[in-house]
Amino acid sequence: MFRSLFLALACVSFSGVAHAQAITFDGSWKEQGFFNFFSNDYIQSGDALGVRSDGTVSVLYRPVPQGSWSASKANWAWQVAEGVPATDLTQRGGDDRNLAMYFVFADQETAENLSKRSLRRLLRNKNIRVLAYVWGGHAARGDILPSPYLDTRGVTVIRRGAGLGAFSEQVDLDRDLRRAFGARPPALIGVAVSADSDDTDTKISATISGLRLD
Repeated sequence: MFRSLFLALACVSFSGVAHAQAITFDGSWKEQGFFNFFSNDYIQSGDALGVRSDGTVSVLYRPVPQGSWSASKANWAWQVAEGVPATDLTQRGGDDRNLAMYFVFADQETAENLSKRSLRRLLRNKNIRVLAYVWGGHAARGDILPSPYLDTRGVTVIRRGAGLGAFSEQVDLDRDLRRAFGARPPALIGVAVSADSDDTDTKISATISGLRLD
């Protein structure tokens, strides 16, 4: 299954990102679970990441190299062959989604002090701001929803509603930060991926590839 997803996404190309920084799935991403939930299965394979979730939820996280802290745009491709039904993404404990791409921002002082800490540690800091681009739920594309877990520190940005398929994404981080928080914190210090199927006890089979920061 994962091999066919990798081959399908290998054909996706991005225009206008010749000078972008590739963020590869090179084994440096670290999984973080939640409470007593079992973890997802992730296959890090260079440019592509295979994701499998079977009634499970977890997050795969890595810090962003300091040379890319000022990135204002992000690009990636993702494909879902098996996914979860539409849910209410504002409901804590009922917000399953196929995939989410998280971008973690901080002020310069926080970035310099905490950029290499775990995602759990970062998300407890009041100076952190998080954009979570989500494939799932029943809200409209482009909607910005409050996070049921991060209070004022994070939001959900809808990229795709629940369903299957393969798409490429290009997002303007600066614009969405201004929409969500009124301003852009200077440093993009981390990126993360999650799949969430525990509430609906369903399965996800997906791939993400070609992650670039510009």
